[in-house]
Amino acid sequence: MRDLFFVGYIVALLFIAFKRPFLFTLIYAYVDIVAPQRLSYFMLNSVPLSLILFALALFGYMFADNKQDSRFSVRQAMMILLLAYCGYTTVQAEVPDAALEKWDWVWKALVFAIFLPLTLRTRLRLEALALFMVLCAGTLIITGGIKTLLSGGGYGVLVLLVDNNSGLYEGSIISTVAICIIPLILWLAHHGTIFPPDWRTKLFAYALIFSALLIPIGTQARTGLVCIGVLAVLLLRFARYRLLYAGLAVAIGLMSIPFLPQSFTERMATIENYEADQSASTRLAVWRWTLDYVKQHPFGGGFDVYRINKLTYELSEVDVEQYEQWDIDPDDVEARLVEDEARAFHSSYFEMLGEQGYPGLILWLIIHVGGLWRMEILRRKYTKSDKQDEQWVAPLATALQHGHIIYLVGALFVGIAYQPFVYMLVALQIGLDTYMTRRSAEAKWQPIARRVTGTARPKMLAQTQRPPVN
Repeated sequence: MRDLFFVGYIVALLFIAFKRPFLFTLIYAYVDIVAPQRLSYFMLNSVPLSLILFALALFGYMFADNKQDSRFSVRQAMMILLLAYCGYTTVQAEVPDAALEKWDWVWKALVFAIFLPLTLRTRLRLEALALFMVLCAGTLIITGGIKTLLSGGGYGVLVLLVDNNSGLYEGSIISTVAICIIPLILWLAHHGTIFPPDWRTKLFAYALIFSALLIPIGTQARTGLVCIGVLAVLLLRFARYRLLYAGLAVAIGLMSIPFLPQSFTERMATIENYEADQSASTRLAVWRWTLDYVKQHPFGGGFDVYRINKLTYELSEVDVEQYEQWDIDPDDVEARLVEDEARAFHSSYFEMLGEQGYPGLILWLIIHVGGLWRMEILRRKYTKSDKQDEQWVAPLATALQHGHIIYLVGALFVGIAYQPFVYMLVALQIGLDTYMTRRSAEAKWQPIARRVTGTARPKMLAQTQRPPVN
């Protein structure tokens, strides 16, 4: 019955998309985020669903879409270079079989991110993609929020739609993404047009935000707690009454502590006492190994090169509670040596450095830091705009920038350098940037056309001007 439901839903979307080909792109985003093939027993997981939908999206754009207003950006060129470089390192990989397995999904994420901005040539399309991203992620977030309220969750225990530990179904990744999209949810609630920003839309948006804040609690991912802190600081950036906002945030945080599961507070306490936590100590050891590895292999070792690492590090014998109960100085505690091997990077920055070396890390940073810079330029340019049809631009640029900052902070502790959802966020930034650049160019061009044609010949003026931008 579940398979029939998913198949029927996708077929219905495809039927609509044959009339509006851009919807093929949104359906691919749905499949990439929710991954209904993982939820299916046999109907969807037996066919290459992602490949079929990407082909439909590409052919729909090539043969049925207006490509006159499509623009190519510098960051898309950087992604092409990163894609080519990843292909090169895959051929030279230290662990060939594992590298090919990861390459199989990384190239799809990068190719779709390169293609997607070409289709985002109107405000409606930009908003539609943002809405699909939020609602698709919300499919997992709402499920996780409900289960957290009912059971309290637990580290490695919270199951979203299916018992799976990859992609957005992994605890740390969904915690980062859940907090990352909150600025986008707020933008849709106040500036959206597909669902008008009335009390129903805002009520759903605030409920979804509440569910998103519950995800780090349910998954007990320390990265999620850090991301919540970053979000609070970013919201303070434009708060009118900053002291009042900061006081309320602190008060709400303190009042919520008694309602949190004890296992959650205990796990969050290990952020401070990382010497007693094997997970944190392992990460530090892997990061040191990565730095030593790239000294000898500056061009990286290809995907999943971490599988060759062998680690030795010290771990304190006393846990966090014992430090507090026994009043022990951590410096006086004897440590034991721990040996481990084939441990993952647990950081997007070290993931890029180890797998793609310095060239890949530099390209990756240009793509992401360049997005922050371009969104800041758009925000400053359109913040004081008095045009009614531009009031949405600065808030969207700010939402995309804040979401990106949260991702980059969360990426310090999670290996999500190639996460497809994040590259959709990057594509949305590029689409907004190229769309507003084109609008600005047309706004400058139209007065020139009026001076050339003159007011006495309206017919010629109409022929000279380009059609208005939707």
